[in-house]
Amino acid sequence: MDDEVKLLGSWLSPMSRRVEVGLKLKGVSFEFSDLDVFFSKPPELLQYDPVHKKIPVLLHHGQPIAESLIILEYIDETWADSGIRLLPKDPYERAMARFWAKFFDDKCNLTLGMSCWTKGDKQQQTLAESKLSLTTLEGGLKGKKFFGGDEIGIVDIIVFCSVYWTEIAQEVVGVDVINEEKHPVLCKWMKETVNSNVLKDYMPPREKLLCHFRTYKDDIAALMNARFGSN
Repeated sequence: MDDEVKLLGSWLSPMSRRVEVGLKLKGVSFEFSDLDVFFSKPPELLQYDPVHKKIPVLLHHGQPIAESLIILEYIDETWADSGIRLLPKDPYERAMARFWAKFFDDKCNLTLGMSCWTKGDKQQQTLAESKLSLTTLEGGLKGKKFFGGDEIGIVDIIVFCSVYWTEIAQEVVGVDVINEEKHPVLCKWMKETVNSNVLKDYMPPREKLLCHFRTYKDDIAALMNARFGSN
């Protein structure tokens, strides 16, 4: 175990899982600190990310790096000669990967969660926004096996983690955010990515997430509605 690398995260967080996957694909040994951040902010998190107070936070030689996309780029640059490349070498392809990664976080990530866990007008609004954004996202996949081309890259990691969570959550709450009729390209990519076993092996067991969502369904919904409003 490399005691110089530590990840503050949570097994329940797809944002945290992104970084875990990045580190594992790079072959970097690390200590994982599984924090309970659902209703509170642990002191360790506040110490290392006093600005956003959010997981994940990567500690490398004791120095904190926050925000999952920034962390993934840091991992790719720091361990450039290890494992697979998370970002392409080609400047244009690298710019496109950053574009789609930012698009997903800006337009898809939050609305996917809100589509599942909010209620009323807010849920209907975010459902419509999510479906439109996912259709746009499919444009970055057309004609390619992965967002990264023939190899899995940073965009595949961030999208897969969030969609994996969403597909399980939508089953629990009974909404239809992602389906083959509306998003055939994305659903085909999910199946191929799962079958590749590259990312699937790094996801939490489906039944474990399913059980958690079923157990804490009302708590999660209450928290999301308190934060974002149910209208």
